[in-house]
Amino acid sequence: MGPVECNDMMSGPLRVLMVEDSVDDTLLIAAALEHGGLDPVFERVETAAALRAALDRHDWDVIICDYSMPQLAGPEALAIYRQKGLDIPFIAVSGTVGEETVAEMIKAGAHDYVLKSNLGRLAPAVKQELRAAQERRDRQQAEAIAVYLASIVESCDDAIVGTTLEGMVVSWNHGAERLYGYSAEEMLGRSVSILISPNRPEELPEILQTIKRGEGVDGLETVRLRKDGSPVEVSLTISPIKDISGRVVGASAVARDITRRKQEENERLGLIQDLTAALAHTHA
Repeated sequence: MGPVECNDMMSGPLRVLMVEDSVDDTLLIAAALEHGGLDPVFERVETAAALRAALDRHDWDVIICDYSMPQLAGPEALAIYRQKGLDIPFIAVSGTVGEETVAEMIKAGAHDYVLKSNLGRLAPAVKQELRAAQERRDRQQAEAIAVYLASIVESCDDAIVGTTLEGMVVSWNHGAERLYGYSAEEMLGRSVSILISPNRPEELPEILQTIKRGEGVDGLETVRLRKDGSPVEVSLTISPIKDISGRVVGASAVARDITRRKQEENERLGLIQDLTAALAHTHA
């Protein structure tokens, strides 16, 4: 049987580690997986040493473990798996066990328990646990990315401020604290309008309307007010924040202090004007 996909997760053979003392049962389990639409490539182990070696030697998609074996009991195999800190499906199988034993294995960390008399349930159980494992990995990756991005924002020298569509502050990084003088505790939940100069009453409503249309504002040079009331010239880049469905739910503003640049520009402009006046006086 060729490779088949399991909800776009398995595009090749399923790497199965069989913890099983019976060769015949191993072949029955492999056949059940094939019948369920999977393409198992497996290795069989039946001792604790062999299990540890196999876990160290290869990456596995799933572990299928017999509960009762003369050299390695299912609970012991499960403990070895747990010690490795792996996040792959561990499915116990057995000939006949009671509900109490099943409950103990699940409580100890097994993902599912299938009776050998009902191996038709094995492939669906494997597929379900593969999906669950992939969802856990995706969630962990998304959380790691979110933490990484948050650390970048927090350590950025520029002021980065997140707001709702009504202009209420929901995030305020260290750069914003340095630029505006307000701490995050002072600004979270307050309107960003506190930073707007009274001489520019229409600026914030116009920006918010632009964001609500899903458009951004790039390189807007304007004036903001610090906590002490002093003005600071900034260059603003404001972008809409969208949820997973693409709906605009807020705004992210990045502000850079351009006071020094403006001063230098004004100084150059003044110098040019002085030189122009001097030349005009010379030719008069």
